[in-house]
Amino acid sequence: MCGIVGYTGNHQAAPVLLDGLSKLEYRGYDSAGLAVRNGDAAAEVIKAKGRLKALAEKTDDGASVPGTCGIGHTRWATHGEPSETNAHPHMSEDGNVIAVHNGIIENYQELKDKLTRKGYTFYSSTDTEVAVKLVDYYYKKYLGTPVDAINHAMVRIRGSYALAIMFKEYPGEIYVARKDSPMILGVADGASYIASDVPAILKYTRNVYYIGNMEMACVKKGEIIFYNLDGDEIQKEMKVIEWDSEAAEKAGYEHFMIKEIHEQPKAVEDTLNSVLKDGEIDLSEVGLGEEEIQNISQIYIVACGSAYHVGVAAQYVIEDLAKIPVRVELASEFRYRNPLLPKDSLVIVISQSGETADSLAALRESKQKGIRTLGIVNVVGSSIAREADNVFYTLAGPEISVATTKAYSTQLIAAYVLAVQFGKIRGEISEEKYHELIHELQTIPGKIEKVLDDKERIQWFASKQVNAKDVFFIGRGIDYAISLEGSLKMKEISYIHSEAYAAGELKHGTISLIEEGVLVIGILTQGDLYEKTVSNMVECKSRGAYLMGLTTFGHYNIEDTADFTVYIPRTDSHFATSLAVIPLQLLGYYVSVAKGLDVDKPRNLAKSVTVE
Repeated sequence: MCGIVGYTGNHQAAPVLLDGLSKLEYRGYDSAGLAVRNGDAAAEVIKAKGRLKALAEKTDDGASVPGTCGIGHTRWATHGEPSETNAHPHMSEDGNVIAVHNGIIENYQELKDKLTRKGYTFYSSTDTEVAVKLVDYYYKKYLGTPVDAINHAMVRIRGSYALAIMFKEYPGEIYVARKDSPMILGVADGASYIASDVPAILKYTRNVYYIGNMEMACVKKGEIIFYNLDGDEIQKEMKVIEWDSEAAEKAGYEHFMIKEIHEQPKAVEDTLNSVLKDGEIDLSEVGLGEEEIQNISQIYIVACGSAYHVGVAAQYVIEDLAKIPVRVELASEFRYRNPLLPKDSLVIVISQSGETADSLAALRESKQKGIRTLGIVNVVGSSIAREADNVFYTLAGPEISVATTKAYSTQLIAAYVLAVQFGKIRGEISEEKYHELIHELQTIPGKIEKVLDDKERIQWFASKQVNAKDVFFIGRGIDYAISLEGSLKMKEISYIHSEAYAAGELKHGTISLIEEGVLVIGILTQGDLYEKTVSNMVECKSRGAYLMGLTTFGHYNIEDTADFTVYIPRTDSHFATSLAVIPLQLLGYYVSVAKGLDVDKPRNLAKSVTVE
């Protein structure tokens, strides 16, 4: 979850490192640091607690730090509290090895005890310092090369890591190693770049390499040499990133989140058009043929966070349109319960980054059991994309805000497409219904635009909720899935306690929490469930709740019940999530803004959860 950058070339490194870190600050902002080497001189290590701004001020935006080779890091604390001492980079006592790290070393205490017996001492509470000194130990023990030292350390380390390492005797070079944590390497104009995520280097190059699991690389000026775990040199194919570097900038918006909310119509349209040909769905690029689809007996959707909420909505849609049983699983639970997976199952793993640790582990476990896997991911070349049997790429572009919006919406569209195509191929929907549903999908981007046009009303309402202590989101069926995402958006960026409940469950305990003035948001997009949810809202109102209703234009009259009502355009009820989630994204955003919070970087959270 931490952010790593590295640079070696002919320009001053520190400004490049700070610029790259600024693009990765969504990955962690407890502390930051950099190490820069100027020729054969000893590396200068500078660290600061808190946001990246503190490090930038300490280094005069990098201008005061000479040298053309360096590594940088922005930290999301796992081992050890946020402090300058625990900040990266970490180094061996004689400065022989300096490194930054993303991931968690599970057996760090065992390794630390071993190194202590060998005479090493430790100044921090981090697992990273242990890795640094383990590499130093093997480098000196075997009197070998950096690759020799690193591969010996990799064999001993259990857990996940992306490491960028500098050695005193190899100035101008950076060595990297990877296991289960993301890392991308780029080259351009006689320089080489290292980053945890694409946005950090888009400004400098789109020519990149993806380093594989349990692999290493030597990064020199304009040249990268890759090695396997045995230390043998291996070849890698260069990839070209299609994202525009400007897509990772705010473009005049106050925050990335509101920019990304407004980018949803285009992202949804692009994702849909990527699989539409001559008015029909074509999954040939995804790699799912008719025979594979016909043979599916069970679908497991495995994901975390908002991607899990996509799965909850998708379950209703796939089961109704394709008549395939669907189970939705939290990736962090799926991998530990030894799931029973029929051989003709399909496991769908959903992840924006394609690097989510628990989701990746679930994918690997499914593959070990011989089950077909499909990844729905946004990042080309990510671990899940590379390892899944089939891949459905969402075209959301770079998403910088920690709170996902456009990635969620494109994942929904991907799920709808699968449901419609599966339904047609399996004979569950007619040709006429098939084309009707495709036409309705094509109207969704324009209808999202209409919802965004009403944002001023939502902003006004949000300003009245600044002092709220508790918010409850309720709904039934697909509306419950919408409630889950709305609640998450509220709590993660406004810090207001919020919960989502299936409306029928209120009487089984939750209604005891309803008291005077508590905001209850009822989601009412499903016609056959409308009256039942209204009844639940009335039960809350009779106990003093303040009600907001979210429903469909012209379909239902909720204003006699709710104190404030938001309407969305009509659409097929299967696709209502795509429209209903937009006002809830806006509500969470505007409450956060009204409270003066850091919308894009909520406390304690990071964008890509690459550790357990």
